[in-house]
Amino acid sequence: MALSIGIVGLPNVGKSTLFNALTKKAVPAENFPFCTIDPSVGVVAVPDERVDTLADFSHSKKRIPAAVEFVDIAGLVKGAAEGEGLGNQFLSNIRETDAIAEVVRIFDDPNIIHVDGVVDPLRDIEVINLELVLADLDTVTKRLGGLERDVKRGDKEAVLIHGALKKVEPALLTGMLARTVTLTEEELKHVKQLNLLTMKPILYVLNKQSGGHNLDELNDGRFERLMQFMEKSGSSYVLVDAGVENELKDLHTNDKLEFRREYGMFDDGVNALIRAGYDLLGLMSYFTTGEDETRAWTVKRGSTAPEAAAAIHTDFKTKFIRAEVVATDALLTAGSYAKAREQGLVRTEGKEYIVKDGDVIEFKI
Repeated sequence: MALSIGIVGLPNVGKSTLFNALTKKAVPAENFPFCTIDPSVGVVAVPDERVDTLADFSHSKKRIPAAVEFVDIAGLVKGAAEGEGLGNQFLSNIRETDAIAEVVRIFDDPNIIHVDGVVDPLRDIEVINLELVLADLDTVTKRLGGLERDVKRGDKEAVLIHGALKKVEPALLTGMLARTVTLTEEELKHVKQLNLLTMKPILYVLNKQSGGHNLDELNDGRFERLMQFMEKSGSSYVLVDAGVENELKDLHTNDKLEFRREYGMFDDGVNALIRAGYDLLGLMSYFTTGEDETRAWTVKRGSTAPEAAAAIHTDFKTKFIRAEVVATDALLTAGSYAKAREQGLVRTEGKEYIVKDGDVIEFKI
């Protein structure tokens, strides 16, 4: 399941630095041959200790983590929706992704010029989101115009789509994101076909600077206003020091720990970003494990057993008979498959079973 997250932001906020730090965590090419699609695309391993634990448990020759794709998108400037800067390219590149990681600078540094002169993360978010809204408004307006004739003819599908877009249009006109509009399941299905930018989930990446003047430490109101926005909008965010993470990318594990101690940064911001991005896409992992390999398979939350089986091979969905399932923790605690079976921890599940994150599954077809 190749789902992608577009890294967007204004110029000089640390997007490319963050992307460089991310791509150092790229998965091995032999496991994911598509990981060198383009210089601005990186397929990144999702940090998950369970892969290594299960691989050790099974003495696996190979260990293959789940992966998510990050796309480094050209910097946005005000007026992008009207074609300013690389506006058209910027917007079309975002349209091709499944979610947005919006990088926002939260540090002052006179040596790194901000495009608007003064760092104000909430204003930056408003600038970026407004450009996305304006682009969507143009898309919706054109689509509504194209539907008029079919609506007059009484075409049921056209009437449904027209009604849905008439709910979205006023929200966009007031600067709101399309995803804030309440739609029926059927309406949502049709609106999603337009691939609106503001229907995509957004993760805000707050970029700090080690040793710098970080807004969360200055108490001058800028960070407080940003947090109020996050709380009011129910937005997800992660804190990252892109500069430090980029410097760390080539160091060995022990050197990284020493470096983090020196800078007082013990959390891996990039790992937190990858996990948050995976979660933002509504994804989870189940595992297969054995002597040949331990692998994390990516599926959407709420997937049934046959849908999850299709991640391995499409034929597995149609030929599915049953699945033998055991939770990772239960299997590891039992110490072996045999003991897990003896203790009744290995269950036989059918087509209606909803796969859970961390399930270890063997499919019978």
